[in-house]
Parts: sequence; C-alpha cells; structure tokens
Amino acid sequence: QVHLVESGGGLVQPGGSLRLSCAASGNIFSIKGMAWFRQAPGKQRELVAQIGTSGKPNYVDSAKGRFTISSDNAKKMVYLQMNTLKPEDTAVYYCNAAIATLSDRSNIRGYWGQGTQVTVSS
Repeated sequence: QVHLVESGGGLVQPGGSLRLSCAASGNIFSIKGMAWFRQAPGKQRELVAQIGTSGKPNYVDSAKGRFTISSDNAKKMVYLQMNTLKPEDTAVYYCNAAIATLSDRSNIRGYWGQGTQVTVSS
C-alpha cells in the first residue's frame, strides 16, 4: 500500500500565499517523480507543476513566476509554494507520484492523494 497525504490548503485573500505539502508513505521502493494537479468546479483536472529525479521543475503557464515546486527525497515529501494567489487558483489540489513499490520494483504506477481545498477569495 502507498499513501499520499496533502496538507496546507485553506482560505486566502487574493495576493496571498499558501504552502502545500504532500507526504508519501508505505510500501515504497523508489519515487520517480512527483507533481501537483488541481481541479476547479466544473473543470478537468490539470497539471500545475511537476518535478522529477533530476530536480528540474516544470510548470503550467499560469503558475510560472508565482508557484514553486520542491521535493525532499529523503523525507518522501513534495511541496508547492504558491504566491500572489488569484481567485482563478481556487481548486482542489492533488498530489501525484510515480512510484515503484517494494513488492513490484520494475513497475512504476501513479498514485494520488485525497486532495486539499484552496480557496482564494476576499
């Protein structure tokens, strides 16, 4: 079993900041990459930022310059620092990780957290 648990969501005013955290635990052999997705009401889930084993991040255009993804491989954590938040950033944010488990080391699967709500409103 693999578990991803997000934290750090909440209500913030436009222009404010939040830091999301995601902790991976369980039957983990290796983590090949981690990412943050979000899903707003009535919209499809979209990739916000991702980071691989090289440490090089990628962002959706709307997040560039405002969001920063980082990871701590030893702790099996990934973070999303979100600055200058806008109402259109309001969504449920999900952590995703590409993981090979101890019981199946040659097979990499994607795992999801339960999501954390981010609401940007005055």
